[in-house]
Amino acid sequence: MNDMTASVRPRHGMGFYPFVALTAALMATNALAIDSMLPALPEMAQALGIAEANQRQWIITAYLLGFGVSQIFYGTISDRYGRRPVLLAGLSVYILASIAAAFAGSFETMMIARIVQGIGAAATRVLVVSIVRDCYSGREMARVMSLAMIVFLAVPILAPSIGQAILWLAPWRWIFGLLTSFGAAVMLFVLFRLPETQRPEDRKPIDVASVSAAFRTTLTNRVGVGYMLAMAFVLGGLFGFINSAQQVFVDVFHSPELFTTIFAGIAMFMAAASLVNSRIVGRLGMRRVSHGALIGYIGFTGAHALVALSGHESLVSFTLFQGAAMFCFGLIGPNFGALAMDPLGHVAGTASSVQGFVTTVVGALLGFFIGQHFDGTIVPITLGFALCGLVALAIVLVVERGRLFNPAPGRS
Repeated sequence: MNDMTASVRPRHGMGFYPFVALTAALMATNALAIDSMLPALPEMAQALGIAEANQRQWIITAYLLGFGVSQIFYGTISDRYGRRPVLLAGLSVYILASIAAAFAGSFETMMIARIVQGIGAAATRVLVVSIVRDCYSGREMARVMSLAMIVFLAVPILAPSIGQAILWLAPWRWIFGLLTSFGAAVMLFVLFRLPETQRPEDRKPIDVASVSAAFRTTLTNRVGVGYMLAMAFVLGGLFGFINSAQQVFVDVFHSPELFTTIFAGIAMFMAAASLVNSRIVGRLGMRRVSHGALIGYIGFTGAHALVALSGHESLVSFTLFQGAAMFCFGLIGPNFGALAMDPLGHVAGTASSVQGFVTTVVGALLGFFIGQHFDGTIVPITLGFALCGLVALAIVLVVERGRLFNPAPGRS
């Protein structure tokens, strides 16, 4: 597809690449709220009276839980009132909560602000998927999401370094000033550039019967549920890594000065994978790409766990294994998401809500469980990655009735 073809699409009213940029910016509001925090966790913990190192992880997990739980509501609301007004409301909440977090004087206040910030950011997660699904489907949808991921993944590459740069120049509270400014910029982009993308005939009244029917459709679709659950377990490993990453570089490798650089290098593997995916998914298909990547993910994380258990881990091996796993994750994420959504276009808002709720909450809880087992070694992280990958593969095998790489008979 070229830009001229995409630009005439009436439902997003802009060129293909501006639409991809907006998609990436909406996705980035979430990543920026997580990754920019990582270098500041020790200073935040000291200022907020958090004594136990593993308890710092609540600053990440509280946000993820607010982000995950609230997604269940956004789809239903957006199916009734449209994508645009709900998205603008969510961005407003995100901005206000970022301001509140900047002025938080206690751990409890910070937790409330982070939960509310996650609630606001959840609108971007649900609505961006619904908006893309309103305008595209199938491999076109996967291509849009992959291209958006390339831009979006600049955020985890740069965000820790941005957070560290802010710490060099100002107190950690100014990180929330960055989040406030970014949220406001995205909100203005939506306000002035994005029209309503939902078809009028797809509007659904908020009543028990229609809402129940949409939820029932979402939760009884074998492909949708299967890939949703598989993605939740893959995310569990990723969140476990994010929760423990700062501690790993301080307590295991004693190299805190290398944290932002190596974290950025690992994230670049994900960005590279998204670029590769955008080039090959149209030719090979979502199942071939994502199933092959999942097998690779299990292989790399399993080998990493064996190295960690043997006691031969080093900073070099950690970086290479994590980079390889993140490359595989970059091929899994957009394709599992597109596979889960593809059969549910007629209930895209509700489906996106349910899938976002399940993948984020289950992933956050798994990641928190993995992170809380941090014991001064990387064994819990590597085992968590490998086991989550194996469970994801088992789910995919059930969904596809034992058939990998191609649709099961009778399935597109």
